[in-house]
Amino acid sequence: MDENEVQNEESLTQLCQRLGAPEVQARTMARQLLKRSEQIAQERGIMRVEAMDHLLRLLISGSQGINPLDLPPEKG
Repeated sequence: MDENEVQNEESLTQLCQRLGAPEVQARTMARQLLKRSEQIAQERGIMRVEAMDHLLRLLISGSQGINPLDLPPEKG
């Protein structure tokens, strides 16, 4: 992992912690966000930053209890 990737992981970890995740969980979430953004970028042929923007919008919406996809709430 290069210096930029380490810095990105640290920044994402801090964001996840500010959204309420404990440190260990926040670090795991940060790594998953980085990995998934790369996957989405490759799948959709978009820039990684665009994929990360999409994921972060979902993360923040979800942390606020907002359904960002206009899906009906799950029952149960």
